[in-house]
Amino acid sequence: MPTKQISIQIAGMTCAACANRIEKALSRMDGVMEANVNFALERANVSYDPERVDLTEIEKKVEALGFQTINETVELHLMGMTCAACANRIEKGLNRLPGVSQATVNFALETAHVEYSPAEVSPEDLIQKVKQLGYDAKIKEEKGEEQDHRQSETQKQKRLFILSAILSLPLLWTMVSHFSFTSFIWVPDIFMNPWFQLALATPIQFLVGGRFYIGAYKALRNKSANMDVLVALGTSAAYFYSFYLTLTTPLHGSHHMVNLYYETSAILITLILLGKWLEAKAKGRTSEAIKKLMGLQAKTAIVLRDGQETQIPVEAVVQGDLLLVKPGEKIPVDGEVVEGLSAVDESMLTGESIPVEKQPGDSVIGATINKQGRLIIRATKVGKETALAQIIRVVEEAQGSKAPIQRIADQISGIFVPIVAGIALVTFLIWYFIGEPGQFASALEKAIAVLVIACPCALGLATPTSIMAGSGRAAELGILFKGGEHLETTQQINTVILDKTGTITHGKPKLTDLIAATGFPEETFLKLVGAAEKSSEHPLAQAILEGIQAKKVSLPDPDHFEAIPGYGIRAMVQGQEVLIGTRKLMKQHHISIEAVERHMQKLEQEGKTSMLVAIDQKYAGLIAVADTIRETSKQAIERLKALGIEVFMVTGDNERTAQGIARQVGIQHVLAEVLPEEKANEVKKLQNQGKKVAMVGDGINDAPALATADIGMAIGTGTDVAIEAADITLMRGDLNSVADAVWMSKKTMANIKQNLFWALAYNSIGIPVAALGFLAPWVAGAAMALSSVSVVLNALRLQKIKKLQ
Repeated sequence: MPTKQISIQIAGMTCAACANRIEKALSRMDGVMEANVNFALERANVSYDPERVDLTEIEKKVEALGFQTINETVELHLMGMTCAACANRIEKGLNRLPGVSQATVNFALETAHVEYSPAEVSPEDLIQKVKQLGYDAKIKEEKGEEQDHRQSETQKQKRLFILSAILSLPLLWTMVSHFSFTSFIWVPDIFMNPWFQLALATPIQFLVGGRFYIGAYKALRNKSANMDVLVALGTSAAYFYSFYLTLTTPLHGSHHMVNLYYETSAILITLILLGKWLEAKAKGRTSEAIKKLMGLQAKTAIVLRDGQETQIPVEAVVQGDLLLVKPGEKIPVDGEVVEGLSAVDESMLTGESIPVEKQPGDSVIGATINKQGRLIIRATKVGKETALAQIIRVVEEAQGSKAPIQRIADQISGIFVPIVAGIALVTFLIWYFIGEPGQFASALEKAIAVLVIACPCALGLATPTSIMAGSGRAAELGILFKGGEHLETTQQINTVILDKTGTITHGKPKLTDLIAATGFPEETFLKLVGAAEKSSEHPLAQAILEGIQAKKVSLPDPDHFEAIPGYGIRAMVQGQEVLIGTRKLMKQHHISIEAVERHMQKLEQEGKTSMLVAIDQKYAGLIAVADTIRETSKQAIERLKALGIEVFMVTGDNERTAQGIARQVGIQHVLAEVLPEEKANEVKKLQNQGKKVAMVGDGINDAPALATADIGMAIGTGTDVAIEAADITLMRGDLNSVADAVWMSKKTMANIKQNLFWALAYNSIGIPVAALGFLAPWVAGAAMALSSVSVVLNALRLQKIKKLQ
């Protein structure tokens, strides 16, 4: 059964109930297999059978509910681009189409990301536009198919290069013998024959180099110019001038023509193909991160249906399926444990090497490894909805996006080729009429060198290859940049606001102190307190209970339990009255606590919540609970300071507790007693002071602040809403990732600037040197080919970047 998946942007939703209503309505449509509506993203992902329902009907259903569909997005795979000017032209052409809100073309990835209104334009229209511009396009394939296509193209380029190299070798031999210092080299007479040289050069010029003529024709037909125009002009000038001399050879009475330039055109084409082949191989390595992530996925799953165990491809798993996961196997999809106990290695996602204990009710993530026991899980997210699929999607989108700095290269490459063609013409005229009057061949050679040395390929590759390599390496470190613009902006950050709960701390309270009064048996104290808290649902009570149960104390059930809001609890346990709570509760029951007041204050200054215990109306002890600080928080904050970044902590806690936590981790700036809705305002206040602010949080209440900040960073162990609202997702739940994100951004931007500098310097130096006659065309061709390769290789250094120590 044919299935299509689309993503529809929806406007007008005001709450989660709207999203639920749309989701239910779409799910009920005949032909719709699955519909998931994300309120935070304002997007509906729909799987449907195109033979039973079409996109228009789905959009009409959304509009009938009182909402509005906005733009679709499509990824196109582009074919035929040879330089940044090609990418620039396609991007401009797509953006001019009615209904296209934004089109971004990535020369390095050979892709176009297009946002469009399906009511005005279709993907077929987009493809047709690309073809009108002289290129080819198709809807982006699955990653495996796309990889096959890239490998096929690389192999094709390799074969053409080998053919061209074999045919060029005799011509290179003759060229080498022309130099005075190599005149001793023997050259077979046949190699000097102009007709033999013509026979070798012709297939190189028109068979191997035919792609340049086709590309140049299409570019000129669309009133633009690209690298193909430069190469076609340069090699054609050398070839056809030599061809003219070959035809006139009998008139001169010579059988051996030493002043031919067949080797110039042939070797130029060979070197350009070598550069393109090496460039394609190097570019393939920039997507190593995606390949590694794809390799993490399980290939098959054991599904339990009708009491039978059946092995099926992981793609065939549907939501709600019961799956058997044996020890040592990868968990196929995201799910919930239904049966079994085990430890699961989640290091691929969290970076934590210690396996996590799993029991019924716990969630598990696809691609993590079941280490010990047998588990039965219920699939909750499959296909493109799994955590791993979402990570891959984010990395792909980041690698395909543009950083603002790329505008420099785009603007230059757009006008570069016509300017170079003009410089080449001026070079020819100056040399022919002034430099070496009447020496046509010499003037032509210098003009050819200008045309070839000035290819803008390196300029076009400078930014996207670094973005691909940098974002890929960041993903391996557990940092997901959602776009090139965020990768660029992060290095400008000078202020970081850290949410306390769940970010600096674990977000889950734990029992930290349990002190029985002098003369009161500790075991009895633990038993009575634990029994009293058994019936309470308060998070602090759960923390106390878990802490006492960890000491293997047997706890009876309370005979009576009463929660006293704002004060604490009262319980009867085995005939004894147990009071646990605040100073107010003790005062209400006339229980003296003066002796422990100083101790309580000390605990509170450490950021702990203290509770007093009285048994049978007498003070019996003190309990303290705290949301414990993450082990890495202090080190991470020190690393941020080392990068010159000011660190603030924001929390809803009272000033004393907040200051206690801040002191422990080394934070001087504290924003305490801040209500959830006020966090975004605190971000704005700092921005108004001229600071570039990054907000780091994990909860739903952090989402507005994450969206307001210059850069929002969501701890990946937090909520989906926070992750969607952020610009960067820190998958490891470790604040060290904040410093790593800034470090990777700085390193990537430095790499981009290096690439842009050398690409611009190469052309700025190379063009005048060639125009002055100091570069032979074949040397210019070699330099041009190597410049592109060097830019890509420099970008690949980012894949070896280590974390900031």
